Amino acid sequence: MRTLILGSKGQLGRDLQRIFSAAGFVAGLDLPELDITDESAIEAALEHAGPDLVLNAAAYTDVEAAEAHFEEALRVNALGPRVIGRVCAKHGLPVVHYSTDYVFPERDAGAWSEDDPVDPDAALNAYGRSKALGEIALQEETDRFYIIRTAWLFGPGGNNFVEKILRAAATRPALKVVDDETGCPTHTWDLADATLKLVGTGRFGIYHIVNRGECSRYAYAREILRLSGINIPVTPCSSSEYPTAAKRARRSVLSTARYETVTGERTRLWQDALAHYLERRLSVL
Repeated sequence: MRTLILGSKGQLGRDLQRIFSAAGFVAGLDLPELDITDESAIEAALEHAGPDLVLNAAAYTDVEAAEAHFEEALRVNALGPRVIGRVCAKHGLPVVHYSTDYVFPERDAGAWSEDDPVDPDAALNAYGRSKALGEIALQEETDRFYIIRTAWLFGPGGNNFVEKILRAAATRPALKVVDDETGCPTHTWDLADATLKLVGTGRFGIYHIVNRGECSRYAYAREILRLSGINIPVTPCSSSEYPTAAKRARRSVLSTARYETVTGERTRLWQDALAHYLERRLSVL
């Protein structure tokens, strides 16, 4: 299999290259070499790489900045998937596109399934709206797609929650972490591996892929420090103590039942995935 990865320099793109290289030829492109909104550039990339599959891991991911720069977020997160979908449909190529739990609004209990409706206007922040519009745009251009929603991503080279906690712990005698936001931490290695398994089924559609289990950011931070052997006090607090430009859901949990049914696989517990990341991070950063 020949795979073209767009957004290859990001934390997900790096692990996609590692995982998919075991399955065949991999070509990776990212800014400044490739702008995913440039149709002629996408055409040229396909001609040069000759892929059987395109993975789009490119995105505008700065959730806070998207509030003030929505047009740029929209250009990358909505126009980009439309262009990629259009060009890939022209060449009969399947597309994997990564989306997010942020496309959903607030909920009090349970987990979001792929059948729950997505309304861009109901998303809690500008980033979520741009990603929801990207999902719609891709589906309007091609029916040979895998839309994979994920959440709380961490991987080598990323400015993720794990790295933020470790940096804070290195400079502060104690930490305060919000305890009223619950989600599903997800290791890029596991997401990349699950992607390879999913595309092997040939079952197009929308899927949720996250590491198994859920936790608050406070519990997540405590586990990061425990596994890292760092013993400093961590105090839970409310998200109201750390106001942000972008509104975030108090509970945003994704069900992976469809992925499990289609592939016969389960992702590992987030605690095990975190331990794996902490073991490998320094060797690949």
